[in-house]
Amino acid sequence: MQPDAAARNAYPERHSRQGYAARHLTLTRGATDDTVARYAFVVGDLRRVHRSGLIACLYRAAEWRHEDVELAAHGLLQELDAATWLTGLTPSG
Repeated sequence: MQPDAAARNAYPERHSRQGYAARHLTLTRGATDDTVARYAFVVGDLRRVHRSGLIACLYRAAEWRHEDVELAAHGLLQELDAATWLTGLTPSG
């Protein structure tokens, strides 16, 4: 479940802007540096990366022709799947 706007806006204040940024694959052009709108292509919730988030980013990046984001999402998905396979865990959302 995606966090609501209040949780997204409060996260950088309680933790760090870098921690919030790490949950996204790129920056939004033209957005102000000190806003959460600055970050694009979220890959999970505020606690962990989700496989479904990476897949969504991959498809959305392909649709919008953001090749660098598409390749990054694909690479991260491959790493996640390899790590999941190595640990014997079942991939989840």
